Amino acid sequence: MQKAISHLEVELAKIRAGKASPAMLDGIMVDYYGAMTPLSQVASVNSPEARTLVIQPWEKTLIKAIEKAIIDSNLGFNPANDGIMIRINVPPLSEERRKELVKRAKAEGEHAKVGIRNLRREANDNIKKEQKNGLPEDLAKDAEAKTQKVTDEYIVKVDKHLETKEKEVMTI
Repeated sequence: MQKAISHLEVELAKIRAGKASPAMLDGIMVDYYGAMTPLSQVASVNSPEARTLVIQPWEKTLIKAIEKAIIDSNLGFNPANDGIMIRINVPPLSEERRKELVKRAKAEGEHAKVGIRNLRREANDNIKKEQKNGLPEDLAKDAEAKTQKVTDEYIVKVDKHLETKEKEVMTI
């Protein structure tokens, strides 16, 4: 269940809110001599200002490939190439785009909740198997109650993460 929360945190970091973050470019894959490679492995990504990302490739020949990968990623960024590095000015979010990002964050939260519930189901199935193998009924009921309690705690954590991200995205 903790892995589901960790995955949610990674996915929410990719959803941009107002300010620029190098995590926004985490999913971008660059054609590095025929092999698709994560951007972070072929360049350094920094955020010197609140609305600017700077990408410094380790090989100057990769600038065009990185620029193409950013454009193809459909993140809505317009990279500016100066021959040495790539600058991306992160535009302010429109109200419509903010609502779209909140919707995407909620979808990621729902994926996390489904994962947590699947783990609860697996745990309950294991408890039932053990009960057939001789586990007393009262112990089985206690184990199911504990499983439900842990599940509820993790669902609350997901909701808190979503609430925080929604505030972050909707703040102008």
